[in-house]
Amino acid sequence: MNSSRPYLVRALYEWIVDNDCTPHMLVNSEYPSVQVPQGFASDGQIVLNVSPAAVRHLHMDNDAVSFEGRFGGVPHTLYVPIAAILGIYARENGQGMVFDLESPMEDEEEIESDDDLPPPDSEPPRPSGRPSLKVVK
Repeated sequence: MNSSRPYLVRALYEWIVDNDCTPHMLVNSEYPSVQVPQGFASDGQIVLNVSPAAVRHLHMDNDAVSFEGRFGGVPHTLYVPIAAILGIYARENGQGMVFDLESPMEDEEEIESDDDLPPPDSEPPRPSGRPSLKVVK
């Protein structure tokens, strides 16, 4: 199953903007393939203002968020793999979501052997007990 993180990031971004707030993303700046101005990162993290007024050419898909932004008046092209996003929230009230830290290896799909798969015509087992919320990756 695909990660829910890119869908949640896009939905929360839209919700924050629709409520006239400023979306900020907390990013692991040391994650592989992250392209952010390192001089602005602190302790391996950077907070990015991704409001429509602050960025140009914002593109969000299931793999990454990319856009052009200014840091100290200097334009930069930023690229943030979805797994590097640690959270997205509204600057004004802090409402949003924080995600678990993902290691680069978790992005790669594990190949299952045919021995581990149930027979094609069998129904999946029904869940038992009370439902509970889980941290989204």
